[in-house]
Amino acid sequence: MRAFLLLLPLPLVCGGCVAAQVASTAVDVVTLPVKAVSEGVDAVTTSQSEADRRRGRRIREEEQRLGREARRRERERAREERRTRDDES
Repeated sequence: MRAFLLLLPLPLVCGGCVAAQVASTAVDVVTLPVKAVSEGVDAVTTSQSEADRRRGRRIREEEQRLGREARRRERERAREERRTRDDES
């Protein structure tokens, strides 16, 4: 009973800070499951802009790969051409 009587004037001494803290904590506890589910859904789903970025990245990577292969084929063609020229001499 004494502990209760000692805690009774605490909100008056602190002003509204304790009540605000309690209310803030209650809001956090209530909204936590909603935030967790929302983040889980967001992590699983892909937005249109994310899909567009991925598609663009794949296209650029494919173009780079094709460019590398074309340069490699051109180097091989040039080497073969030099060999045939050297063999004819």
